[in-house]
Amino acid sequence: MIEWERIETVLLDMDGTLLDLHFDNYFWQEYLPMRYAELKGLEPVAARQHILTQTSEIRGSLNWYSTDYWSEMLQVDIVELKHEVSHKVAIRPFCIDFLDALRVAGKDIVMVTNAHHDSLALKMEKTQLAHKFDRLITVHEFSLPKESPDCWQEVHKRHPFRGERTLLIDDNLHALESAREYGIDHLLAITQPDSQVPRRQIDDFDAIHSFDEIMPVNEVIADGW
Repeated sequence: MIEWERIETVLLDMDGTLLDLHFDNYFWQEYLPMRYAELKGLEPVAARQHILTQTSEIRGSLNWYSTDYWSEMLQVDIVELKHEVSHKVAIRPFCIDFLDALRVAGKDIVMVTNAHHDSLALKMEKTQLAHKFDRLITVHEFSLPKESPDCWQEVHKRHPFRGERTLLIDDNLHALESAREYGIDHLLAITQPDSQVPRRQIDDFDAIHSFDEIMPVNEVIADGW
């Protein structure tokens, strides 16, 4: 699926790609509505509906990913509430093995996430993955979500790459579409971002379930010899 000899740079999403999206889905769909209802004296159903309405209106925008926006909108400390359930943050299968194999194979490894700085910091603290990357980039540095093709130009300014020699792995199909429009040639989706939700059928992009399907084994062995 991946011709590793053609790849110099690997751009990796965080939530749903490197990390199990179940943490985020649980937080936004279950835990936050419950705690919001407790904090504001609302009925749980009303709290859930209010949050659902707000999220559906801005889905895919920068604010949708911003803890600052949601803290102000709901008048609660989103980061503090995320810390309350941070034990649910989990690395997806073969993630560490894959990152280590990329390093041995000499690839440039960059995380590009829509997550806010606060969420990135929390998850790097819990997983201890930060040292495995050459660069960590959150789009909040330049206020453009990955759903915008212009985002990738800003990523390029911060960490130059050649589109024809770059692989992006992301569970967000809209982000993959924008990357293709920008000129990133090698694109790969994730079939099961949330371990508690069934696998998706993906037709527009090559897709994997876990990283063991694309491990750069031959290059690692060659380096070992």
